[in-house]
This record gives sequence, structure tokens and C-alpha cells, in this order.
Amino acid sequence: MANEEKQRYSAEELKEFEEIIRAKLDDTNAELKYLRESLNKKNDTGTDATSGNSKVMEDGADTAEKENLNQLAVRQQKFAKNLENALMRIKNGTYGVCIDSGKLISKERLRLVPHTQHSIEAKLKQK
Repeated sequence: MANEEKQRYSAEELKEFEEIIRAKLDDTNAELKYLRESLNKKNDTGTDATSGNSKVMEDGADTAEKENLNQLAVRQQKFAKNLENALMRIKNGTYGVCIDSGKLISKERLRLVPHTQHSIEAKLKQK
């Protein structure tokens, strides 16, 4: 059966995608945990507060680094949520179907971007 004729992926195909998503979700959660720990360490001033004038210059760099870590953490949280939503779509049988065209998203695209809801054609039309 050709890709255009299929309405949804088989249980075996969905299992493959679920494994990919779970692996990415594990990696993402590990990265998010690391970022959160790094942010918490930035709040710990330790004995550096007694170092004098050089501390003022370091504060700016620390603030910039903290902002960067926070932005990365927010992105990772969003990515984790998208992956969790993809797992929900697998459970309810809508995974792999383009929300714009209603056609199946190619397996190659889903392997690379497992949380996508758009076929490559639909994504290109958005730009």
C-alpha cells in the first residue's frame, strides 16, 4: 500500500516512533535537569561575595550566563512538552498525520523530527 493511500501508521511502525520519542525525551529531560542544576548553582554565591571590586564585573557575566541557561532550559521544556504530546498522539491514533493536509507525514521526517505535526510540504507552505 502506498504512503498516500494509508490513513495511519501500523502498530509496529508506531512502536518504532515511540521508541525514538522516548529516547529523545530521556535525553531532553537529562539536559533539562543539568540546566536546572546549573541555574541553582548560579544562585549560590559561596565565598565569592567577599572578593571586592572584581565581583561587580563578574556579576554582569554571571547574569548573562544565567539568562542564557534559562533560555536553554525554557527551550528544552518546550521540546519535552512537544515530545510528550507526540506520545499522546500515538496513544490516541493521530500520530504521523499532517494537521494541515490530513496526509501521512513521511517516515523519514518523523524519524528526524518525531514531534512534528506537519508534512514537509505543509511546513514549506508556512514560510
